[in-house]
Amino acid sequence: MNIAHLIKMANQIGSFFGTMPNRQQAVNDLASHIKRFWEPRMRRALLQYIEEEGGAQLSDIVLEAVKTHTLV
Repeated sequence: MNIAHLIKMANQIGSFFGTMPNRQQAVNDLASHIKRFWEPRMRRALLQYIEEEGGAQLSDIVLEAVKTHTLV
């Protein structure tokens, strides 16, 4: 699994949902999108990256969505 590609995709999704006027709804929708459209190994790789490296390359909204929602 190419983590750089997953980070890029997650940040692109975050950019889209980050334009929503309601931040909490954006976070919820972003997490829901990842749950619905990413296969489990992609979600696990993203979670592993955050656990091992802190997720520094992820946007704030992506980190918030991952940390406040169960993705696996």
